[in-house]
Amino acid sequence: MSVTEPVAAAPAAESVVAADAPRPAPGATPPRTPLIARAAAELVGTAALVAVVVGSGIQATELTQDVALQLLANSTATVFGLGVLIALLGPVSGAHFNPAVTLAEWWTARRGGPGVNARELAVYVPSQIAGAIAGAILADAMFGEPLVKWSQHDRSAGNLLLGEVVATAGLILLIFGLARTDRLRFAPVAVASYIGAAYWFTSSTSFATPAVTVGRAFTDTFAGIAPSSVAGFIGMQLVGVVVGLALVAVIFMRGKDGKSDTDVKGEAGVS
Repeated sequence: MSVTEPVAAAPAAESVVAADAPRPAPGATPPRTPLIARAAAELVGTAALVAVVVGSGIQATELTQDVALQLLANSTATVFGLGVLIALLGPVSGAHFNPAVTLAEWWTARRGGPGVNARELAVYVPSQIAGAIAGAILADAMFGEPLVKWSQHDRSAGNLLLGEVVATAGLILLIFGLARTDRLRFAPVAVASYIGAAYWFTSSTSFATPAVTVGRAFTDTFAGIAPSSVAGFIGMQLVGVVVGLALVAVIFMRGKDGKSDTDVKGEAGVS
């Protein structure tokens, strides 16, 4: 049967059962998707994201010596690429592409919210890291660069580390704020827009993900990061997760009835 073919009406009893069946909470991983499919989506999505970031960086440096134009090209490509990947793979795995997001979701699930369990966490994170490394190697291959060459781009300054805390905290606040207010349908545009803006307003150019940080260490190009800087960036990203979840808990605080003040105002038509 094709997707456009009409479906025969179900018996009334079946309709009642379907209506009463539990539905996934906002932000939850889509149901009935095999874990292997979700792992593949996370691996391919993260690989594609890093290929976009690294590849557009290489292309930009070949086209112009103006660093501002290089960053503009890099950030623009990332915005469009990330938005497309979230829209495409979000229904499969949730389109995390980021161990920080997966870890935050696991933490909220432990506290009774929607999210991944420990087994899924253990599958998602290695898939994301493997995808990030593969994406960097693929980008280097496409542009005739050495397939693996450790980056010499030192990013260990304290102001850059602070930038990573801000970038990651803002990302967590955005994603989980959208989930709390049942607006995850806006995630492809909202998350991509935030990352594009954070390229410019954070000193670190907003890596905001441990997996991509690891992958970008494998390429000695515009988007690279020296291996010696990786641990500091990842440490600050984890701090950003804590800060972001704390902000979500305060800003989207739920009342005794389980609704946040934002939910109540929305139902009353109050802005």
